[in-house]
Parts: sequence; structure tokens; C-alpha cells
Amino acid sequence: MSDSFERPNWDEYFMLQAKLASLRSNCITRHVGAVIVRDHRQLATGYNGTPPGIKNCFEGGCKRCSDRMEGKIKAGEALGKCLCNHAEANAIMHCAILGIEAGVKGATLYSTYVPCLECTKMAITIGIRKFVCLDKYPGTDYDLIKEAGVEIIHIDKEKIEKWAEKLVSKNKKNE
Repeated sequence: MSDSFERPNWDEYFMLQAKLASLRSNCITRHVGAVIVRDHRQLATGYNGTPPGIKNCFEGGCKRCSDRMEGKIKAGEALGKCLCNHAEANAIMHCAILGIEAGVKGATLYSTYVPCLECTKMAITIGIRKFVCLDKYPGTDYDLIKEAGVEIIHIDKEKIEKWAEKLVSKNKKNE
């Protein structure tokens, strides 16, 4: 067996899935992806954007995001007017839609950002016990996360970028 054989660990693998999901985001302000996992099995995926049947954010579907991009409001302001669902909320809703009990045995939420207050509350409510994240988010309530006993792990972005580059270069070699 080769000593050079290498593969992502579980956290890196599922974070790559979350990064992949973020590519589907239709939000013009931030691209976020999330994956809910239990026992090393992916249960649901989500990305941020407008609800199904609503004009995409990048097509002008969310006035709040348009105003933010035009500098009329600052990041974190007027969040109650945003039509975009967060990636974590979409993953949680997909569990509900599909009848998946994500919280049984304590699931893990992989997200490209630490969840906001609302998504944190939803995740705690369904029993998610661990967040694995790449970036910080300004609307996160770390005290709530700590009080709920939810573990937060931050993954080094360079590790994820390394795996993404390896995937791309491997595909180029096979062409």
C-alpha cells in the first residue's frame, strides 16, 4: 500500500459538501452552504436564497439584499426584511419535509458560516449537538450555543481549499 495515500477526514469531507452546496446559493450578498450529518451519513443539504417559486435574489427577488449591495443598509441591518432563507434553515426544513429526525443521537451541522441566532435556535431545537464551520457570522449568539452545550469546531479554510484543488487537479489529469 502507498504511504502517500491521503483522503479528507470526516469533518473535511462534509465541509466540502457544504461548500459545494453554497455554489447553489442565489443570494447576492453571501453564499452559504450547510449539511446535516448523523453517524457519518448526510441527512440533508441547504443553501441560502429565496424560497421556491419566488424570484431569485440575484434577479431582484430580495429588496433587502439589493439595498445592502447598493450600500443603502449595512450588513446585519434589516434582517427581518430579507426574503432569503439561510442555508442551515433550509437543511433543517428539508429534514422536516422528508420526515428525517436529525436530532436523534445528536446530529452535526456543517456550515460554511457559524449559524445566526435564528438558525442556532432551530438547530438546538431539533437536537443538533455540534457545529462544524469555516467562517464566523456577525449575528451569532455564542452564549446561547455554549448554554445549549453545542460544540463548535472551526475548520481551517486552507485544508478545504487543498482538497478542492486536489479534486480539480485530479479531474484534469483524467481528461
